[in-house]
Amino acid sequence: MDDDLVSSLTRQVKEEVVENYLLERRLLELQIEHFNSLAGSAIKHAQAAGLRLARISGLMIEPAMRQRLDAMLGLEVCGFWGAYLTSGFMGHVRFIRARALTKNAKFRKLVLECYSRLHSRMSRYEKEYAHIVDECSAVNRNIVAFQKNFDLLCIINFLKRLDTAGLERKKILGENFTAQEMSALDQSLYISPVSVEKLDIPLPLHLPASDAIRGKLSNLADEVFFRYPEKVREILL
Repeated sequence: MDDDLVSSLTRQVKEEVVENYLLERRLLELQIEHFNSLAGSAIKHAQAAGLRLARISGLMIEPAMRQRLDAMLGLEVCGFWGAYLTSGFMGHVRFIRARALTKNAKFRKLVLECYSRLHSRMSRYEKEYAHIVDECSAVNRNIVAFQKNFDLLCIINFLKRLDTAGLERKKILGENFTAQEMSALDQSLYISPVSVEKLDIPLPLHLPASDAIRGKLSNLADEVFFRYPEKVREILL
């Protein structure tokens, strides 16, 4: 009877230890899945902002004017955003209707409105990126806490010490695992920290406020219009 009681209590302890491990691991996996979902959404929003960057870059017509725009905005033609800066592609974004008495004024308003929408998109993405970074830190703190509280090898060794029946140890606790097998098990169940960089989530651009560069941007739009009037008219059609 005493042996049965000990055996029953031992099994309950084992089940509770394993259940706690599995529960906490599943909760952590759900947090990681949520982070990855947020990251996927952030990348889509970055791409949407990139298309707005490509639109205003395309309005500059020629590389020389695009370089002037880059310098005005403090941008570098490299990485994720650089691909949009140099593409000159203006598709897949809502067409903007600018109304004015002259073609020149119409183009100027178009450039200013394109920048305003770019700035708005980038500001929203900047907030989203900050949230992603905070979420990344929170998930990694939870991963460290989990690995500290639930060392799998320690759990297995603890469970082994609870049991006195060799047969059950072999069937349930893996007493016959080799050192290599135990190491492989530990590695296969290891949870790697999450990373914003590994997911290729781009840093947001810190763009000047629309009002701060309105004059310079208007002058640049006028210069583009007078240098390439025919190409500008094609855009305005």
